[in-house]
Amino acid sequence: MKPSGVISLTTDFGGGGGVLRGVIWGIAPQAQVADLSHTIQPQNIRMASWYLTRQTHFFPSGSVHVVVVDPGVGTVRRPLAVQAGDQYFVGPDNGLFTPFYEQAEENGWPLKIIHTDKPEFWLPKVSVVFHGRDIFSPVAAHLARGVPLEDLGTPITDPVRQPLPRPTRAGNELRGEVILLYQHLGNIITNIDRVHLEGIDPAGVRVTLGSTTIPTISRTFGEHQPGELIALFGSNDELMISVVNNSAIALLNPAVGDPVTLTF
Repeated sequence: MKPSGVISLTTDFGGGGGVLRGVIWGIAPQAQVADLSHTIQPQNIRMASWYLTRQTHFFPSGSVHVVVVDPGVGTVRRPLAVQAGDQYFVGPDNGLFTPFYEQAEENGWPLKIIHTDKPEFWLPKVSVVFHGRDIFSPVAAHLARGVPLEDLGTPITDPVRQPLPRPTRAGNELRGEVILLYQHLGNIITNIDRVHLEGIDPAGVRVTLGSTTIPTISRTFGEHQPGELIALFGSNDELMISVVNNSAIALLNPAVGDPVTLTF
C-alpha cells in the first residue's frame, strides 16, 4: 500500500501536539499533519480506541495515525506500527488497536503488526517518558515518506488486545453496556449500534440504565427541551444517553460497564 503522506495525531496531552509535528516535518517535510484529537481523557485507552474507530476511516488510503495514549511508557510494552486494511497506525502495544485487528480479521483485510525495534528509525536520544516524540512520531514520518512497514522492525503475532464487549439479545430485550463516558459533552456512550435494531422502530424502544428508563429513542436533540434526558443515536450510529444542553453523566453518575437494556 502506498503511503498517502497524511499523518494524524491523537493524544491525551490536553493541548496541541506541536513537538510531534516538528519531529515529523524534520523527517518528512512534505507530510500533511492533521490533529484528530488532543483531548482524550488521560490514560484512557478505551476512549482513544473508540475515537479512532469513528474517525480514521474518513482519511485517505495509506494515512498514518499516531496515537500517544501511553500509560505504560518506558516499560517493556512494545512500540508498534500496524497496517489494518488501508490505514496505518503507530503507537503503544497496550490494546489501543484491538478494534482494527478485529475488523481486519473479520473482513479479510490486510493485517500486519510490526514491533518497531530498530533505533535507526527513532530519534537519536530517547526519553523513557516521551515515546510519542522520540519513537512514534519519527517512525510515522519514515512510514509516510515511503519506508516499507516491514523495514521498521520485527513482525509479531501476539499484540495486546483489550476485551470488546458486545450486545446480546434475549427475547424482546437487547442487553449492552456503557463503554465510554464522554465527559466533555456529558454523554454516556453504549456499545449498542443502530445496526443492532435493524428492522425495529427506535421510537418504540425503551432504554434502561440502572433505575432510569427513557421511554423512547429520539431522532434529534432539537425535539426536546433543555434539561431533558434522552437516548439517541450519535453521529457514528452508537446509542448514547444525553441531557439536552447539559450532562447525563452528572445526572446519572454511571460507570463504564454498567448494563444498558433496550426493550422493544
